[in-house]
Amino acid sequence: METIRIETDPRGVATLWLARADKHNALSALMIRELTEAAARLAADPAVRVVVLAAEGKSFCAGGDLGWMQDQMAADAETRRAGARELAMMLNALNTLPKPLIGRVQGNAFGGGIGMISVCDVAISVPEARFALTETRLGLIPATIGPYVIARMGEAKARRVFMSGRLFGAEEATRLDLIASLAPADALDAAIEAEVVPYLSCAPGAVAAAKRLARDLGPRIDAEVIGRTIDALVEVWEGGEAPHGIRAFFEKTKPDWLR
Repeated sequence: METIRIETDPRGVATLWLARADKHNALSALMIRELTEAAARLAADPAVRVVVLAAEGKSFCAGGDLGWMQDQMAADAETRRAGARELAMMLNALNTLPKPLIGRVQGNAFGGGIGMISVCDVAISVPEARFALTETRLGLIPATIGPYVIARMGEAKARRVFMSGRLFGAEEATRLDLIASLAPADALDAAIEAEVVPYLSCAPGAVAAAKRLARDLGPRIDAEVIGRTIDALVEVWEGGEAPHGIRAFFEKTKPDWLR
């Protein structure tokens, strides 16, 4: 794999690393496919007991790769829909992983990066990390990540940051329930380990069944909901604001709505 790597220790704790540090771990088409494949591999491996989602470099995940977005803008409608579906199904694969998924947030997370945190069962961040759902700045919407963000924060809290694109800090992220707790960089691994260890005393099948039950009892995220998010993203891509906003970003000009 080119954009991610997996390390598994003798206890069965697998660390799934986002490995595009030079691109701030932005989600490219290749990374989306490789993450989907990795989720399937980890789900099927009986030796894996816990998965830690981590990232190399300064950023956790900068969201969708803008080159990928440009390709989506230039593609035909069928190709756009296929791209949106790949992104949606990658998030679904991580969300339904039958193993505990613990987020190790060592840096900033924007857009799809917040979606990646939201599919984790618990996420711990350094205090310096910054967050934003930046899609609307580009004329886009947080569509395919939306069900997971709403499930994590709840609608009332999510609406504080879901549409505004504003930057918020790690302390606010904990109040929004995006992040469970904060740990200094030099104590982050110890905090992650404290989350990992209890699972190693639990029956793996029972853990998987309990996680499945929690999802079933929580907000509904099924094929119909996922399909609606794909439709919503495609509709925005085919509108006027998204092509204009992405073009303005690359051309370093101001979009029409900037005041």
